[in-house]
Amino acid sequence: MGGLHYLPLTDEQRQQMLAAMGIASTEELFDDIPAAVRLQGEMQLPPPLSELEALQHLETMAAKNKNLKEYACFLGAGVYDHFVPALVSHITGRSEFYTAYTPYQAEISQGVLQAIFEYQTLICQLTGMDVANASLYDGATALAEGAVLACGATRRSRVLVSQTVNPYYRQVLQNYFHTRDLVLEEVPFSAGQLDRSRLEAALGDDVAAFLVQQPNFFGLFEDMQGIADLLHRRGALLVVSVDPISLSLVQAPAEYGADVVTGEGQGLGSPPSFGGPLLGFFAAREEFARRMPGRIAGETVDKEGRRGFVLTLQTREQHIRRERATSNICSNQALVALAAAVHLAALGPAGLRQVAELCLQKAAYAREKIAALEGYELLFPGACFKEFAVKLPGEVKRLNRYLLEHKIIGGLDLSPYYPQLRDAALFCVTENRSRAQIDSLVAALEGWK
Repeated sequence: MGGLHYLPLTDEQRQQMLAAMGIASTEELFDDIPAAVRLQGEMQLPPPLSELEALQHLETMAAKNKNLKEYACFLGAGVYDHFVPALVSHITGRSEFYTAYTPYQAEISQGVLQAIFEYQTLICQLTGMDVANASLYDGATALAEGAVLACGATRRSRVLVSQTVNPYYRQVLQNYFHTRDLVLEEVPFSAGQLDRSRLEAALGDDVAAFLVQQPNFFGLFEDMQGIADLLHRRGALLVVSVDPISLSLVQAPAEYGADVVTGEGQGLGSPPSFGGPLLGFFAAREEFARRMPGRIAGETVDKEGRRGFVLTLQTREQHIRRERATSNICSNQALVALAAAVHLAALGPAGLRQVAELCLQKAAYAREKIAALEGYELLFPGACFKEFAVKLPGEVKRLNRYLLEHKIIGGLDLSPYYPQLRDAALFCVTENRSRAQIDSLVAALEGWK
């Protein structure tokens, strides 16, 4: 420690700190780590590099990554390769947004607060719900928070979730429920969609909510008509996880009776990168506003009657007594939410619908072409949005290695999440995929042995 001259502590101060902890040396702090896995001796580091050499070295290492500029991506399953207009990065890259922290002081944070307010407004317009919060970590935690809200609102502890919900989301739900003494039960599917008869059989007066995804994990549209009425008659809530882009084509969740609407907003203005950052959006009916996690930005006027923005509701532990907090989720993902707001504003209703139509049409084209290949079979019938499941004539991992040789990122292997779907892959086609890229995928599949 004494050789780390950049630390603002004297040797005497370090000794005082060690004495207060009852240990003689810094090394004792690491005694809990087995000696066999601790570094012995000096680190074998290469000699230092100049700035130019370091930059060249980093570029060489980065070039080993397979990126979406050189590879055509047909992988989705929750993170998507959508087109991001240059306007988005131009706005989000401004220093007042890029470096901004939580806008606690309204008098100096009007720009950030207005951006959050506009984002919330856009989410409400998309979902048809009354109120939206200032965003969460990702679609998985947003759905889990929706389930927790339902349990608190109904004072029940049993939640049903369709097996057609993203398996990663269901894993997060299990983690949430394990620490809260809540019960999560999965409702099986049939032909890739919710088995409604199994839902009806599982319903009881102890159910707090039913969780469903629209479109579902397999890219299929669920029939949502009548589900909300079925739940509400038993005092349960309907919590839906949606793809926001699809909402320009299909019914808003409010129209089929959803109580809470969540989803993943990464596809709105953020690139896939290497899996993040993501954006969880959360909207609900007004009666649940005070149970919503995180924070809500609101519109008001100052003493002179001028329009202004404030953090209206903050229901997390950092702001109120622990026992009254709805959640301890501690991020509003404001920069990613801003990207979503800019993206939606830039596209407008017509532009967003065009993106959705391209996803629908290109996925249908790819689906038809692949289904016509010998040895390939569509797993499920029905209309799909931008993803579809295919039964392959061999192992998915082996196919994906082959596709990488052709600069194609293949679909998701479904067998780890659905053991009954062996040798099946989930392919994704967004507006970013060209006809030539789709045809190249089809040709590669046809040539695979």
